[in-house]
Amino acid sequence: MVAGMNGGSHAKMAFWGLDLGSVPADGEILDIGCGGGANLARLMKRSSEARVTGVDYSEVSAAKSMRVNAAAIDSGRCRVLQASVASLPFDDGMFNMATAFETIYFWPDIENSFAEVRRVMVPGGKFLIVNEDDGLSGNNGKWEKIIDGMHTYTPDEVKGHLEAAGFKDIRIHRNEPKHWLAVTAIK
Repeated sequence: MVAGMNGGSHAKMAFWGLDLGSVPADGEILDIGCGGGANLARLMKRSSEARVTGVDYSEVSAAKSMRVNAAAIDSGRCRVLQASVASLPFDDGMFNMATAFETIYFWPDIENSFAEVRRVMVPGGKFLIVNEDDGLSGNNGKWEKIIDGMHTYTPDEVKGHLEAAGFKDIRIHRNEPKHWLAVTAIK
């Protein structure tokens, strides 16, 4: 499953979301739920000078991300840690951008998780969320029954939880035919 996240429709959706996210040219970028590591590489390719950090709750995913990005890790451009979004192991105000691809479905206590992301971002930093299901497709119930702990959020739900966590300038982007959702928010 982790290997499959790096290609196919996941890759197309990631490129679509990144086109909306305005990746900064430098600074620090955090990818939460880095999965198979492909989005770490994509972020580094789009940002010539940024240092990119990936975190994933899964030991298997963190290990895969490290293998995929071994050269960038060796050069000091990338690091990968096993960690939970509920308690990120970083100081306040470290990251210029945070991303979350296909992962908020599984985050515990979504508003507190969003607040934790906000805590580690610099003022004016951008948070980009990209989901393959916008909660309006009619498929969300099926996936929620199959995958324990999964919750598919609608655009309005994501926006409300981001506002409650203190984010502003929240923008919703949808690819309606595919039911993809991208949300940008500013600390």
